[in-house]
Order: sequence, then structure tokens, then C-alpha cells
Amino acid sequence: MPFRAFALIVLAFGLHAEPVRPVTHQIKLDSNVPVPMRDGVTLYADVYHPVGDGRYPVLITRTPYGKQRDGIHANLIDFARRGYAVVAQDVRGRFESDGKWDPFRFEAKDGYDTVEWAAKQPWSNGKVGMFGGSYLGNVQWQAAVEAPPSLAAIFPVVASTSLYHNTWYHGGAFKLGLTVGWGVVRNPRRVMYPMTLQIEPMTPDEWKYETALWGLPLRTLDQAIIGQTVPHFRDWVQHNTYDDYWQSISVEERFAKIKVPAHVHGGWFDLLLGGTLNGYMGMKKHGGTPEARKGTRMTVGPWGHGPSRKFGDVDFGPDANRVVFERNLQWFDHYLKGMATGIDAEPPVEIFYMGANRWVKHEDWPIPGTRYTPFYIGSGGQANSARGNGTLAATKPAGAEADTFTYDPATPVPTLGGNDCCGAPIPAGPVDQRGIEARHDVLVYTSAILEKPLAIAGPVKMQLYAATDVPDTDFMVKLVDLHPNGFAMNIAEGILRARFRDGIGRAPALKAGEVTQFEIDMRGTANVFQPGHRIRIDITSSNFPQYDRNPNTGDPQGANAKLRIAHQKILHTEQYQSHIVLPVVDLP
Repeated sequence: MPFRAFALIVLAFGLHAEPVRPVTHQIKLDSNVPVPMRDGVTLYADVYHPVGDGRYPVLITRTPYGKQRDGIHANLIDFARRGYAVVAQDVRGRFESDGKWDPFRFEAKDGYDTVEWAAKQPWSNGKVGMFGGSYLGNVQWQAAVEAPPSLAAIFPVVASTSLYHNTWYHGGAFKLGLTVGWGVVRNPRRVMYPMTLQIEPMTPDEWKYETALWGLPLRTLDQAIIGQTVPHFRDWVQHNTYDDYWQSISVEERFAKIKVPAHVHGGWFDLLLGGTLNGYMGMKKHGGTPEARKGTRMTVGPWGHGPSRKFGDVDFGPDANRVVFERNLQWFDHYLKGMATGIDAEPPVEIFYMGANRWVKHEDWPIPGTRYTPFYIGSGGQANSARGNGTLAATKPAGAEADTFTYDPATPVPTLGGNDCCGAPIPAGPVDQRGIEARHDVLVYTSAILEKPLAIAGPVKMQLYAATDVPDTDFMVKLVDLHPNGFAMNIAEGILRARFRDGIGRAPALKAGEVTQFEIDMRGTANVFQPGHRIRIDITSSNFPQYDRNPNTGDPQGANAKLRIAHQKILHTEQYQSHIVLPVVDLP
């Protein structure tokens, strides 16, 4: 994604539009108001609030991107003009705020202290909400886990609930483009004004993603690219298991501590989709109060890291886009002002079905009555590329026992669309997959032409039986909607690093030739495969530079520059029935 485009979406996650409620107040701005933290560090905030001596509910947004950045003021002003005091704060170690910049590590306690500080100010009535997206969404979750007494509701947009599982890793594979692009190039250290979000610390000739991301070993890639050590990047490389480093800032084991309702808002192609889905399910099942469990809501659209009508290669129609500000206002007017906005009476889940291009409301997620249906891969032994003979069907496999391909980390399959954002400038979203489906190291399994619509909505998982001749490797799977004109639209994806096949800790090295079962989490989706379309599965062992290349050596991550070629075998027999499980639903 271009730097300028990234800059426009990180805070408000929704274009400014005409509001749903008329303005009621003149406002004033107090700049660089000091906010003391419990450890003596001072953070600084801008406060937008109505003129006069009144007390108002407070909305807080906490950002590492600069509270004075161009493009963020319209929504802050619009909230204030409708009777809110709005606090926009630089997080610790960023811009005007003091302290050490260590992404995500201080946000729980700093968030609590900011909420309780805001509740006691002369312009506050004691009720506080939090809003914002991405980093600005994660800080809400972390503050809510601390259960500040004055917090009444949160609205995390495209936000992670586990920085290990949702953000820097997926299936144990390292999100290389994101970690380098966001953590090293854009946000390596404390920054001060003036600043714009299109940071390019090196000239275009010196900094080229297409060459820099190939560098090895990973653990010193920061020094190779920008000429300095970035401690948080090195921490992310080193901590490649779900250890105490990640668990200490995870929300997913702590939903029971969150006592307020959350409205999560995300996109099917967002890199943090797992956080959106897990946030909703975690709060509905484990939220710390009946109000929190009952009140939690979820919206998921056909977007990436922010709402849009067109994303990737697909225009999803005029109804696809949503203005987050309007939903924010409806949410906070209800929970902070006690207004009858109707949001409490709505079904809790609203999702966009791609393929049909329509919004549908549901009573829960996963959708009650979902039929988890296996579709089995098969072939005549040559499923390599879209020109091969790979098949996909609801009946169990017949024909050849296996397909084989060679994975050479020196020539990985390039990233082409998918759940990505904010790192290397690579295409994200629904992008025509024919460019990679022509490769011999991509296995392609395609169904017969559908005669009637097939609607799916829910979690997607791949059960894969495979063998290899290396101690560690990756398996990457994509679910594709193949259109009659040949357009191959990716709609879900997942990856698994073999050493993490048994969960959060490292599994033993693979044994050469031994068949192993791999369950690959593909997050989730909602799509209607229309008559005349086909369902397709693509299987390979790389997706670079969205993910780092598995060198196939089994060595500790980031330790060396050695690469080894892997010879992969994907099985589909009566004993080893490799299949994808699709969440089939009845579309109202």
C-alpha cells in the first residue's frame, strides 16, 4: 500500500461524511494537555470539547501516528460538535509524549490511566468511550482488560486481539512485509513533529522492497535496511512461539476481564481479520458482564484495512462501503448519552456476502445452523498449475494417491492479494490469481461448474495430509471463487509452519517421507459461489514477501542464511483424505 494511502486510514478508518445527527455545539481545542501516568511519564493529548463550563461524555483515541497528523481532525471535531469531549493522545514515546517507544508494551496501563484521568477533568461527566482502528483499536482492547471503572464502551476497528496470532505471525509464519515495512521502515524510533506518515528514511534508490526483503539472516535485516538496530523488530523475530512475551499483551485469554460492550468492525481481506472475529466471539462467550456479552456487535465488509467500495481487483458495488463515523456516533450516543439509537435492538452480526454483494444480519457468529461441509481434493497425479488435473468435490477422493511439487525458497511463490496491509507495497485483497496458478509449484484443485448458488459464511479450515523430505517447511492454502470468464478471485487464505503443527509450542522435526496431518486455519469469509462458477483450492509452500520464506532447514528462525529445497507430497487417498471444510449456510 502506498505510504500516502496508509496515512489516510490509520486513525479514523472511514471517510468523513455528513453525520447522522445535527451539530449542537461550538467547540474549542486545548493543545498538548499533559496526562500523567502512574510511573511518572507524561503523555500529551489534544482535547476537543464544547465551549463553556458543561460536562460531557468523553471519547478517547490513542495513536502512535501523531495526534496532529493531517486528515484526522474532521471526525474529532464532528464528535465534539455533537456534545462529546474528545481526547486525541500520542502514545508513550511518540511525538509529543515522553517515555520509551516499544510498540504495544505499555498500552494497557497507559490506557487505564488515560481513561481515569479523562473521567476526572472539568469538561467530563465521568463516562468514557474509546475509538479508532488498527494500533488504535488494539490499545482499546488492552485498556479494557484493565477494567477502568469509568470506561463504558469501546469500538475497535480492524484491531488485533493477539499480536502473535493476528498480527506478526499466522500459523507460525512470520509476516515479513508487515514487520519490516511497519516496524522497521515507518516506525523504527521515537519521532517528533513535523512529520507525515509517508516516511521514507532512505531514498528510493537505496530502499527497494523487491530487493531488501530477500536479505538474510532475518534477525539483522533492520541493520541491513536502515543502518540501525530496531529492538522491537528483533524481539518479534526472536519470539516466534506464543511465549510470555506475547501472552503478556494478549487479550484472547482475558475477555472475562472486559466489563463493557465492544463493537468490532473489520474486513474479509484485512490482515487483522482474526482479531475482529475472535474479538466478537470472545466477548459474546466470555465478556465480564451480562451487558458486555449481550451488547457486543460485529460488522465485517469486503474490505482490507479500512472500508471501501472497491478493493483489489473487485468493485463490490455502491452498498459495500460504510462510514465508520456514523456507526461510532450511533454506538456512543447509546452507551454514553443514553439515546435511543436502535443499535441495541439490532441483530449483533452484520456481514457482507461477496458474490451476492449484499449485507445480511445474523444472530451470532459462527452463524447458527451452519453446515460444515468437507470438499475433498483429488487428481490424476498432476495437479500442478491450473492446467493440471486437480479436482475438488464433496465426494471422497479417487484416482491418483498424491501430487508432488518442489519448493525452492530461492524462487518462492510471490504474494498476490490476500490479507495484508501496511508493510511492503504488494497487492492486497481480491486479486486475480491466474498469475501464480500458472506455476508448477502451485497445486490447483477445481470443482465442477456449480448449477445453483452455494453460500458460505464462517470459519474455514484445511485438513491436509502431506509428506516432505526436510525437517521443517510451510504449507499455504487459498480458497478461490473461479468466475466463468476465468477470473480467479481469492476469498480466504491460511498458512502453517510445520514446526507449529501441534499448537503454540514447537513440534518435533518432520521425518523424511512420513505422512503428517496439518490443520490450516484460513480465518473466515462470506461468499456466494454463483451458478456457472467453480470452487478452487490452491496449495503451495510460500507466499513471499507477505510471509518470510521457510528455509526448510529446521534451524532457529532468523539465525542463518542457509536455504534448502523441499520436495512436497500432498496425499488424497481413502486413508489420507485431504479436504477443506466450508461453512455452508442458507442465505436469507
